[in-house]
Amino acid sequence: MPQPTDPRSIPPGCPAHTQGGNTPLYGPDFAANPEAYYAHLRAQGPSAPVDIAPGVEVELVTSYDAALHILQNPATFPRDSRHWNALNEGRVPADSPALPMMAYRPNALFSDGADHAKLRQAVTAALATVDERALIRQTQDSADYLISGFSSDLDGSADLMAEYAGPLPLLVFSHLFGCPPDIGDRVIRGISGIFEGTAGADVTLNQALAELIALKHRRPGEDLTTELIRQHALVTQDPAEADEAVLHQLVTLLSGGTAPLSAAIGTSAALYLGKDWPTGLPVEDAVSQALWSYAPIANYAGHYPAVDIELGERTLRAGDPVLISFAAANTDPGLTEHRARLNSKAHLAFGAGPHACPAKDPALLIAVTAVELLRNRLPDVELEEPLEALEWVPSPWSRALSQLPVNFTPRTIPKAPVAPEPAAPVAHQPTPGPNLPAAEPHASVSTGFSATDEPGQGKKRKGGLFSGFMAWVRGE
Repeated sequence: MPQPTDPRSIPPGCPAHTQGGNTPLYGPDFAANPEAYYAHLRAQGPSAPVDIAPGVEVELVTSYDAALHILQNPATFPRDSRHWNALNEGRVPADSPALPMMAYRPNALFSDGADHAKLRQAVTAALATVDERALIRQTQDSADYLISGFSSDLDGSADLMAEYAGPLPLLVFSHLFGCPPDIGDRVIRGISGIFEGTAGADVTLNQALAELIALKHRRPGEDLTTELIRQHALVTQDPAEADEAVLHQLVTLLSGGTAPLSAAIGTSAALYLGKDWPTGLPVEDAVSQALWSYAPIANYAGHYPAVDIELGERTLRAGDPVLISFAAANTDPGLTEHRARLNSKAHLAFGAGPHACPAKDPALLIAVTAVELLRNRLPDVELEEPLEALEWVPSPWSRALSQLPVNFTPRTIPKAPVAPEPAAPVAHQPTPGPNLPAAEPHASVSTGFSATDEPGQGKKRKGGLFSGFMAWVRGE
């Protein structure tokens, strides 16, 4: 076991100065200075014990090399949290905020082996049908809609997290899933409500997605929902089982995609718009730096060792949770010597190995397009205060700005041209599915966008976010 840490090596403000036992990785102190915590944990080796929530102990991996090894070896480090010792033994508080993040769900995120391969293949095959040019247009339309909502305000100010970075991925995803306006509104209310802790939000989301799946059985289209239905029908004989899998996959894409993408857009914009950003460097560099230095999913990816494993001087017990600190691994001082030789995309913000994010390319495209268009539409937009003075969401799981206040010269953004008629439905006809059981969705990190808020002068825009957007695109 490692020797006690020299008190002189503990950063100011770290609770290890005054507390014994595990380092708590939650609360406003951690959110204000996570690097101080990571520095203290690194002094204990490639991993260290932390409390990710009150009464919930996990082993947190802070080393880049150790994190990469674990992510690339799922046979030794499976993801199925049904192996979690403390949970199975009743030692995890029933109301713990860690449970929505770590408890098992029947989706690709918590599956291993053949089950994971099947679920993963369905997602990757569906994502392969996304047209890059159409995705760029959809992101541009969504961005223009949101900017038009606040750009003409006489005071020339906005909070980009609440009015832009937060809702933008929700609009794009609702379109990718092929939501009609009313279902899209409820999908956004549901997923936003889950992030905000709104009672009944999970029911709202599940019902909306169940209706969407049933609709796509009747009227398939060129969208991710239809493709997921088709892919699961190829490998699952039971229609009810296939539809339940599709629902869980949609929830995973929503919860694992929208909030981290919102965080990435916000942080990238803060870097790109900052006074210290070198003139001439492209938006892609700002997004890359944000993913390296401010990993949107900061601490996550639960693994449950199949056998006892030695890591450094610590023993990782079989069935005890091991979490990856993507934030600490990306900023590991051990990377300093060879980071210059690494590919610019070698960060772990999207994970690595068989569980790496299957949507990283579309996510990068959306983030770059969103930040570029913001600067194009508001050429003189500037931060109200520098990035180092901004506050962050107090979550151990994510690294997202709480607010991103900006100033600009007010201007009017014209409405988008009337969209062409939708393309004809694809040829295949999925088998009609039965009613879906309610399924508790996998929770995720905060988007910074409240389910009760309409971005961009909500008083001027009636109806839900997605229906308002669709009406705007149609020129109404």
